[in-house]
Amino acid sequence: MLFSDLIKKVKNEKLPVYTHSAKVEAGSVFVALPALANLAQSGEGYIAEVLKLKPFAVVCRPELVKEFISLAETNKVTLIEVFDPRFALGELAKAYYGTDSLHLDIIGITGTNGKTTTAHLLDYLFSHHGKKVGIIGTISCRWGSHYHDSNLTTPGCLENHELFSQMEKDKVDLAFVEVSSHALDQQRLAGLKFKVGVFTNLTQDHLDYHQNMEAYFQAKARLFAPDTKGEFLVINADDSYGLRLLQQDKSAIAYGLNDFSLDNPYLHAELLENSTKGLHLKMSYLGESWELKSHLLGRHNALNLLATQATALALGLKPNDFKVLEDYLGVNGRFERIINNKGLDIFVDYAHTPDALENVLHTLKDVGFKKIITLFGCGGNRDKTKRPLMGEVVSKYSDIAILTSDNPRKEEPLEIMRDVAKGLEHCKKVYTEVDRAKALALAVKIMQPGDALMVAGKGHESYQIIGETKYPFSDQQTLKELLI
Repeated sequence: MLFSDLIKKVKNEKLPVYTHSAKVEAGSVFVALPALANLAQSGEGYIAEVLKLKPFAVVCRPELVKEFISLAETNKVTLIEVFDPRFALGELAKAYYGTDSLHLDIIGITGTNGKTTTAHLLDYLFSHHGKKVGIIGTISCRWGSHYHDSNLTTPGCLENHELFSQMEKDKVDLAFVEVSSHALDQQRLAGLKFKVGVFTNLTQDHLDYHQNMEAYFQAKARLFAPDTKGEFLVINADDSYGLRLLQQDKSAIAYGLNDFSLDNPYLHAELLENSTKGLHLKMSYLGESWELKSHLLGRHNALNLLATQATALALGLKPNDFKVLEDYLGVNGRFERIINNKGLDIFVDYAHTPDALENVLHTLKDVGFKKIITLFGCGGNRDKTKRPLMGEVVSKYSDIAILTSDNPRKEEPLEIMRDVAKGLEHCKKVYTEVDRAKALALAVKIMQPGDALMVAGKGHESYQIIGETKYPFSDQQTLKELLI
């Protein structure tokens, strides 16, 4: 049987498709996903076990067909060879879930920082203009009355197709999807067509997976490749990697705060105000100009607002439609202000990379607080090279650093903290407290009105990962209890 014939059979007879051997049943289809250079997990090692379960077909690479042909014939299972099982999975998922004929538009947002805020700004904007919208991202998957917390920024391929199928049934108009580099490298979005692809920025992160920045960039760039890119591309021109993407496609919409000449259509903004009150921007694009005020703080949020407006322009909105963004207050765990009756300026942010941390601390420095106190840590079993860099950023912008535990996972928290401390040698004052709750209590105790406390690293997370266990823990809830 040819792979094209299998696609028709899956579509017409609704044969279920699986990549997990434990889910395989008689009459189903198993796709044996190969390992990647930076992902050892593989479905190919389970082919023999799966064949004994008598699925209708097993899809695998050509070199494995010879190895398992005898066992397949014994169990009357069809072996189908494909050169790229991850691509094939997308085609089969599309056939099974009917996502080959979606009416909703999918907008993919990728970048190290800004994905969540941009997705939620777009959600807010289009909801206020009568569109039914959905979000798949770091915090949750939601649309209409549907809501569930996310385990991954971007789900697996089969789950993505199932989610879009459900959105289609619920008549969602637009889906805003945070697209991680892992998802692009592993082709978790195979078989799906994007209306718009958005690039926010690229800074050091996930090098435990990608090994180097160029490989990290190439993973991100897959969203903008000629064979997979959306109808419209929206790219940050203030980012050096964004400029590389813009040079590859002169029709892509560029956005930025830097005043320079580009061959691409360019949405430029002048930063009229960046204060404790928020932002005031003046935009210009293709001969039009308009202004926008926002409660959001910082240059990085100015860029998020530009990404939002550029995407909205590509999707047909007009500058007058952007006025509703002036009422937007922000995303849970993204420069979130903790309201209290003690007159203290306390913020919680998900910043867990050197660049993201520099963005939020630079913002606090710019708006003129008396002292900046930064409470932070680094996650375990992740890129170790960024740990001292995080410390260096905190030293650069903070009057007081409080080094604590983040999500240590399977590493010893004190070892992680020692790695980070190498970058804190020049900080004016450093406290260390491995217990994050006690560290938060210390931070609240030592701060004074006029100071700013930035609690960085965990943002929206309602847990702390120690070993393999997620223990309930929320920076926001702990702070609110301390401020009673």
